[in-house]
Amino acid sequence: TNYAITRFTKNMLFDEKMGGTIHMALGNAYPESGGLNKSAIHWDILKDMKKGGEIYADGKLFYKNGKFLI
Repeated sequence: TNYAITRFTKNMLFDEKMGGTIHMALGNAYPESGGLNKSAIHWDILKDMKKGGEIYADGKLFYKNGKFLI
């Protein structure tokens, strides 16, 4: 991730690398990256987590306000 990127550009390939965001892709994998799943879609989802965002795993907080805690 790159925390020097401070605003969205509406270009997913650039924006998904913005520091403080999370990126998730659903659907068809890119075969050149080793993915094997097949789907009619590939949907990229991007979420800005810098202001109040929290992610928990097994009840433990590990990502808060766009930064990893571990």
